[in-house]
Amino acid sequence: MPRWNAAGLMEPTSLTDAAALRLVVRPVCRCGHSMTFDPHGLWWHFQRRGWDDRLPKVRRRFWCIVCMAQWRKKVRPVRIETANERSAAVVLPMPPEREWKRQSRALR
Repeated sequence: MPRWNAAGLMEPTSLTDAAALRLVVRPVCRCGHSMTFDPHGLWWHFQRRGWDDRLPKVRRRFWCIVCMAQWRKKVRPVRIETANERSAAVVLPMPPEREWKRQSRALR
């Protein structure tokens, strides 16, 4: 379930919430590099693998490609942000409509 912040807006707590609210997901590295991901495709990617989609746990599945090229080791992002943007830089395969509708009904 999304939570409410001090400004009275809903904040997602999982990839499911981010997809339902249509917010792109942005992991941010300590080097400053970030990338935006489409929430629906990212949710489906996690769902197919059986991974936990809560945002604090999602952070462990990402690593910075810039730091990997420079330091030759995986550097995890310092935070996961969600943003209300029109397009995402990385668009993963979308879930089948049947699966997303099933998930949407479960959120209600």
